[in-house]
Amino acid sequence: MANTILVGSQWGDEGKGKIIDVLTGKVDIVVRSQGGNNAGHTIVDGDKKYVLHLIPSGILRKGKLCVIGNGVVIDPVGLVSEIKGLAARGIKVNAKNLLISDCAHLVMPWHRELDGLREALKGKNKIGTTKRGIGPAYGDKVARTGLRICDLANPAVFREKFALRLKENNALIRALGGKPLNGKKILAGYLAAAKVLTPLVTNTVTLLHKAMQAKKEILFEGAQGTFLDIDHGTYPYVTSSNTTSGGACTGSGVAPNRIDRVVGVVKAYTTRVGEGPFPTEEDEIGDMLHAMGREFGATTGRARRCGWYDAVAARYATIINGVDDLAITNLDGLDGLDEIKVCTGYRLDGKGPVLDTPPTDAGQLARCRPLYTSFPGWKTPTDKIRKYKDLPPKARRYAETLAKLTGARLSIVSTGPGRDQTIHL
Repeated sequence: MANTILVGSQWGDEGKGKIIDVLTGKVDIVVRSQGGNNAGHTIVDGDKKYVLHLIPSGILRKGKLCVIGNGVVIDPVGLVSEIKGLAARGIKVNAKNLLISDCAHLVMPWHRELDGLREALKGKNKIGTTKRGIGPAYGDKVARTGLRICDLANPAVFREKFALRLKENNALIRALGGKPLNGKKILAGYLAAAKVLTPLVTNTVTLLHKAMQAKKEILFEGAQGTFLDIDHGTYPYVTSSNTTSGGACTGSGVAPNRIDRVVGVVKAYTTRVGEGPFPTEEDEIGDMLHAMGREFGATTGRARRCGWYDAVAARYATIINGVDDLAITNLDGLDGLDEIKVCTGYRLDGKGPVLDTPPTDAGQLARCRPLYTSFPGWKTPTDKIRKYKDLPPKARRYAETLAKLTGARLSIVSTGPGRDQTIHL
C-alpha cells in the first residue's frame, strides 16, 4: 500500500477511524499528524467499541507502531488517561507500539479556560468549539510562546517555563472575567504525566525516515475534515490545524514526494458538528439518522447536523487534497429511503449562475441554495453484504455516481461500523 494519507473530505466525522483501522492491517506504522483530543475516532472490533482521541487507531492491532507527530497538540493528562483506559481493556501501550514527537506542543489548562471564555464572549457568533483548548494551544504555538513535549520531559525546564506562562495566562483569564488557575495542582498533574510519557518521546522525524529507508509502509491518519481546515475550511467555523493532506507532511516531517496515495473518506450523506454554513442541511434526514441512534459526536456526544451528499464540497476537497481513492461510509444509513438527493451545484441567493465551487466566504456559502439530483432508494438492508456485486443495483449506481461527481476512484464502500462490514473494490 506504500505511504498513504487518509483525509476526511467533508466536515469531519466521516467514519475515518473505521477506514483507518481497516487500512492499518496493510501497513507497518500509523501516524497522527495534527489536531488534539477535540477529535475522536470510533473503532468497532467485533462486540468491542473503542473511542480514541489522541492515540492513532493502529494501537488496536498487534505489531503496529503508532506515532503522534509534531503537528499534534497534546493534553498530557488526557493522553495518560487514554493509555490507562486501553490498558484496562487489555491493550498495553509502551515504546514498542507508541512514540511521541519531542516537538509536539502541549495543551495546558489555561488553554481550555481561555477557549471557554472566548467562546462565551462571542455569544450568537460562537464557533461551536469543543472547549478542549485546541485553538489557544495552536495560537501559542504560532506566537512562539507554547510549551512542548521536550519541555515536559525536562522537569527543571518545565517548572521554569510553566511559572512564566501561568502568570501571564492567569492575568488574561482575570481580564476576561475568569477565575485564576491553581498552578501547584496543575504542575503536579503534568509532572506525574511526564513520568508516563517521557519513555515514549523521541525525534519521530528521523524515526519515520529510517522506516521509509527500510521500506516500511506508513499510513497518515487525519483528524477532522477538509472543511474544518484552518486555511481551506469554512473560516472562521473551522479547527486550528491543517486537516488537509498537506498537513500530514508538515505535521510529521515527511516530505510530499514520499507520499504515494491519498484516500478521501466521505459519508454517503453529509454531517457537521458546531456552527457554520451547511448548504445541504435538512432536519428530515437528521431526524431519521438520530432516531436510528446514529450521528452523535464521539468526543462530545453532541447530535451532528445532517444533510444530503454535497458533491460540490466533496469535489473541491478532492482538488485540495489530491484524492486518488474514495472511501464511502454509512451507505447503510440510507437503506430505508424511497428517494435520495445529491447536491450537484449551488446558486448564491437562489439566483444567478450555477456554482460548482464553494464560496470561500462563509457568509456567501450560508446563502447558497443547493441544486439537487434525485436518485431512487434501494429499500434493502445492506449491512450484511460483503461483496460489491451483491449490493442492490441502485446502491451501486449511487456509490459510483458519488465517486464520479467527486472526481476520485471508488475504492471502499462501508456498510456498517464493523471491520467486516467493508467492501473493497
